[in-house]
Amino acid sequence: MKHHLAKCAAVFWLLAQTLPSHAMGPWRGNAAPCGDAVACSLGERSYHVKVPDGWDGVTALPVLLHFHGWSRTGVHAQKSDRIGASTDRRGVLLVTPNGRGRSWNFWTADTEDVPFAEAVLGDVANRFPIDAERIFVSGYSYGSAMAWRYVCHSGADVAALLAVAGSLEQFETCDEQPAEVRHVHGLADTVMDFPLGPGGDTTYPVSLWRRDFDCPTEGADLGQWQVRSFLTFSRIAWDCPEGDVVLDLHPGGHFVPHGWIGRQLDELLGLTPSYP
Repeated sequence: MKHHLAKCAAVFWLLAQTLPSHAMGPWRGNAAPCGDAVACSLGERSYHVKVPDGWDGVTALPVLLHFHGWSRTGVHAQKSDRIGASTDRRGVLLVTPNGRGRSWNFWTADTEDVPFAEAVLGDVANRFPIDAERIFVSGYSYGSAMAWRYVCHSGADVAALLAVAGSLEQFETCDEQPAEVRHVHGLADTVMDFPLGPGGDTTYPVSLWRRDFDCPTEGADLGQWQVRSFLTFSRIAWDCPEGDVVLDLHPGGHFVPHGWIGRQLDELLGLTPSYP
């Protein structure tokens, strides 16, 4: 993780050369405070940060870097009980970059949004004490595809990808991989269509990571689970030489499932499952 933060800091330093002097400095120094609806400026772009309730101002914070959906901004995730409330109660710093034109360029490997997100993490590390071993990356819809793109090229020190209803083409080649991948998708999704594989293979949405992690062909069927009574997930997991892969499927459409991100954070942080 130190390698990743060093890379982020280097990108941030290069970007910072274009910033006026009054925009520089850590949160604990001379930078203008930012948080929640008050965006943190970074060159011509910006991001939002949400400090968890009850933080003592000293303890290093796990981070959830979350990419918003199409036509939204980082503020939406901050206010969401499915995202912002979930990080709040688990002591996680929520970082939500703002995409250009309220969208993301995840289509090709040379997108400017990967170095932008790296610079965001570098700026956050200058403002807050960060738990470098527990940086998670998530996204919803187009933001989920952007989260895939980010970890595909800058994920070597990311603890886990938490992807909701969006991905890259499964034949993409990734330079880097996160330590773990968790993906959720609705079987009835017609916005970011559920990516069925050959012969109707419902495990296809994570075939890229299964290939990169050298996973066995068959995953373990871990059965059904619920956070809320009105939505049931079916979980398949692969224990692979290069990292773990988890796929949660549900019968619904295109949305962030209630409690899904919170449950993943509970499991990753070793906490008792709770809602939200």
